[in-house]
Amino acid sequence: MKRVFLLVAAGCLMVLLAISCGSKKEEAGSESEDVYSDYEIAEQETTTPETGDELAQGKALIEASDCKTCHHETNKIIGPAHKEVAEKYEFTAANVTMLAEKIIKGGSGVWGDIMMTPHANLSQADAEKMSRYILSLDGEEEK
Repeated sequence: MKRVFLLVAAGCLMVLLAISCGSKKEEAGSESEDVYSDYEIAEQETTTPETGDELAQGKALIEASDCKTCHHETNKIIGPAHKEVAEKYEFTAANVTMLAEKIIKGGSGVWGDIMMTPHANLSQADAEKMSRYILSLDGEEEK
């Protein structure tokens, strides 16, 4: 019984992930729209000289992406809460780079068997801004 429940739950999760990561289509039925169109708009808005604050840029990039489908700042959803990630990893340049690469390439195994979707359209610089913001959530400053 437990095995059946786990299989059904895993199937539902896969459907949810497929729906949340699928591309949007215009109502007219023309070509599909890039799923990162909102992200690209946010990137343009957050890289203006007036913004300047990299942590604020990282937060804006996260808000404009699909991260919220699986992650919340303080509560575990499908993946770990961003604050849990901040508490697990020391806020160093090496960890910023490592987490940015995980965001871009995706992966599984550190927080469980459920795979994080790759975000190959993100630049390394933007993924690092997102990582810096996440690692700042426990109040630690970059070393």
